[in-house]
Amino acid sequence: MLKLITRDTDYAVRAICFMAGKEADVVSVDEMVKGLKMPRPFLRKILQTLNKQGMLRSYKGKGGGFALAYPPNKILLLDLMRSFQGPLSLNKCMFKKATCNNLRICPLRKKIKSIERHVVSELETVTIASLLK
Repeated sequence: MLKLITRDTDYAVRAICFMAGKEADVVSVDEMVKGLKMPRPFLRKILQTLNKQGMLRSYKGKGGGFALAYPPNKILLLDLMRSFQGPLSLNKCMFKKATCNNLRICPLRKKIKSIERHVVSELETVTIASLLK
């Protein structure tokens, strides 16, 4: 089964959508844990990764939490996927564990590469704002 979106990416999307739907700029971890029903340590790890990637800003102390670094219409699903999964790649050979010698002439690889380009093109249009509609 091909898994396009991992659990980490799914949780990151849900956290960012939750934050984008709030009136307040800064959302506490406690509020997110309650609202999203996610384990606190797992959510903290996701939020720290998003902070390191520059998608969130963190605020310490009383009234602290996390805020979106960009408006929801500027945050792409594809960027979130890349943060947690690396580059989208559907074109690894399905028949061998080792790299195939026929990479340049394999008709299946060419077709999968074409599908990959189409998927990336479509994902580039999906923003957090579009997911909130």
